[in-house]
Amino acid sequence: MGLIYGDRLMLIAGELCQSESGEWIESLSPANEEVIGRVPSGSAADVNRAVAAAKQAQLDWKKRSVFERGALLRQLAAEFRARADEILEMEARDTGNTIAKLGGDVQIAAGYLEFFAGLASEMKGESVPATPDNFHFSVREPYGVVGRIVPFNHPFMFAGAHIAAPLVAGNTVVLKTPEQSPLSGSLLAEMCQKILPAGVVNIISGYGLPVGDTLVRHADVHRIGFTGSVPTGLAIQRSAAETAVKHITLELGGKNPMIVFPDADLDKVVDAAIAGMNYSWAGQSCGSVSRLMLHESIYEDVIARMKERVDAVKLGDPLDPSAEMGPVNNKAHFERVLDFIDSAKKDGARLVSGGERPDGDMFQKGYWVRPTLFADVTMDMRIGHEEVFGPIQSILKWRDQDEAIAIANNSEFGLTAAVWTNDLNAAMTTAKALETGYVWINGVAQHYVGTPFGGWKNSGLGGEECLEELLSYTQNKAIHVML
Repeated sequence: MGLIYGDRLMLIAGELCQSESGEWIESLSPANEEVIGRVPSGSAADVNRAVAAAKQAQLDWKKRSVFERGALLRQLAAEFRARADEILEMEARDTGNTIAKLGGDVQIAAGYLEFFAGLASEMKGESVPATPDNFHFSVREPYGVVGRIVPFNHPFMFAGAHIAAPLVAGNTVVLKTPEQSPLSGSLLAEMCQKILPAGVVNIISGYGLPVGDTLVRHADVHRIGFTGSVPTGLAIQRSAAETAVKHITLELGGKNPMIVFPDADLDKVVDAAIAGMNYSWAGQSCGSVSRLMLHESIYEDVIARMKERVDAVKLGDPLDPSAEMGPVNNKAHFERVLDFIDSAKKDGARLVSGGERPDGDMFQKGYWVRPTLFADVTMDMRIGHEEVFGPIQSILKWRDQDEAIAIANNSEFGLTAAVWTNDLNAAMTTAKALETGYVWINGVAQHYVGTPFGGWKNSGLGGEECLEELLSYTQNKAIHVML
């Protein structure tokens, strides 16, 4: 076909294969809209076959010691690093993420395989002195087959990192890749086939209907982990509940506030606000600080500084190491971002920067939009309360701490928040009052291994990247020994 990456394959029962349907999904480069590869369009039959393979493989996998399972995950991590350049080039072409920042994704995925391998012996039960003459204790055991569904913004990182905890816990996995950026899933399939026993990890490409829906509804899948949008998370809860009682964790969207007090260092604030918007991913990050909340005394000063910095963000080929931002991931999402820009203008927000396709021949095709800054945003505007998941940052004004907290909490979301001040009392009282699962004080964007990352309210259920995630892939069994 002359495609850069040709036809890629899924992994079922240890074999790289096409879909039983024989149909394909074409993957387009978001930079120029050219087809760069194809993946199988999975069917319900493919999912059923993968779950059956995972169920069979789990009988042996759970009998292996946690140290043996951990050793295999460390081998898989080494394979990630050995093929890092190949993964990153494909991922940059397929997602539009800039390769300079994307370099961390492979290391993060490998690091989480090693992190959870090291936590394996912490899957402990407890003994309870319920009676004086007998033994009462609990043990942790795996669920069996786990379904994992990953999003388009960091497909390899999320796929590679989020098979770690289920596998260490003794589960086997059926993983669905995103239809918008599916190519790197085929590389993960190749590596899992090489390192892991057949059926321990199965990777299916395809659309939410039928692949995702069949996986969520399958009677043999009692544990599901999903990263993505709130509407899809709600749909997963509904669909799963129609077939069985299931343990579901959800890492969903955010409309994350960055609250800036007047005593903060404004140069550092501007640096953080730019970094926290994750322009290297075209703002397509659930943790982006998309609501920049400024005290009225510094409002116009920070806006002027932000305009200068946002105007200077360099858009370019995702494979160019000097590019600071690439295109939006796909056509449907591009149109959604443009719709938010039009809505903001109609609602009376002040356009400070961006809001249009950049100039230049290379930007006439593809899903390009300049990083966009709106001021005078209020919470009744769509860009004030809805997640864009794109390169749009809204600036809001506040007068006192109580008002700032009220504005920040006036949201269906509660994923991340940032508080910028040198006043310890203001920092801690604000952090304590925020209805969100992850708070930075004088920081943004960074995740810290071992601390739970997860949202409150409609931003999700459960904590990831920590011991809590590992334990969530186990079930407690109480055992009573009568002497």
